[in-house]
Amino acid sequence: MNWQQANTDYQNYLKIERGLSANSIDNYSRDINKLITFLTDNEIHYSPITISTSTIQQFIYQVAKKINARSQARLISGLRSFFDYLVFEDYRTDNPTDLIESPKITRKLPDSLSNQEIDILFGAIDLSHPQGERNRTILETIYSCGLRVSEAINLQISDLFFNEGYIRILGKGNKYRFVPIHQSTIKYINFYKNHIRNHITPTKEDKDILFLNRRGKRLTRQMIFIILKELAIKVNLKTKIGPHTLRHSFATSLLKNGADLRTIQQILGHESITTTEIYVHLDKTYLKEVIDLHHPRSEKNKND
Repeated sequence: MNWQQANTDYQNYLKIERGLSANSIDNYSRDINKLITFLTDNEIHYSPITISTSTIQQFIYQVAKKINARSQARLISGLRSFFDYLVFEDYRTDNPTDLIESPKITRKLPDSLSNQEIDILFGAIDLSHPQGERNRTILETIYSCGLRVSEAINLQISDLFFNEGYIRILGKGNKYRFVPIHQSTIKYINFYKNHIRNHITPTKEDKDILFLNRRGKRLTRQMIFIILKELAIKVNLKTKIGPHTLRHSFATSLLKNGADLRTIQQILGHESITTTEIYVHLDKTYLKEVIDLHHPRSEKNKND
């Protein structure tokens, strides 16, 4: 088995057996391609079946000079998953990455924006621009429903259940979840769909996709990043933001307004509550308010 064949088979496994998104599969494949490039450049002639731990350690050491600890950990995790697949398929009897330790990394909490900052950011959208209404609508949808950017750009018209007050989202692992949608966001979507999108001829493959570009194709992840970057510059926002900032800001706002972590977990589509606990950071002011309100020694609770 050569590297290219192993990589192709692995991608098919990730798609069919594990149901991963195209973006996730690309990331895993990119890790393997980096290893293949390293072997080629250094004229190291090992196959996926014969490569040893020491050779992979040599590769990690070289790459570590160029990337941070978090990226190193993700790379090692990606390679470990690949060799686990080879063991699972009986191509190998061992995983050469088992003895390679990942660097210790600190948990980085995402930045979040206040409600006022969100209003200022969205208020800077030029609605006179041909794509202004669309941009406002997709950003409002990402924010008010706590969506991942990939979930927003792949949202379909057939996934809108406005009478019930929900939208259906295809999330990670090709798993569906129903997310509540606010009336204000429903109004934005209906206006965009009935007055903007209906003047665009969608491509055959994107006929049911809600958010389209001028050529009738679904938007790219990069386009959403660009829209937000330009808005941040326009309002002189110092915080570096992206679509995930909106998702995190939504979750943080829910938490501060009394939503419990289980509810937020379901809305965001997290497999584990641990992910939600990391994702939704608690600032010290909020923690103090919670303690003051619910502590058993507080004046409010002394007589309960």
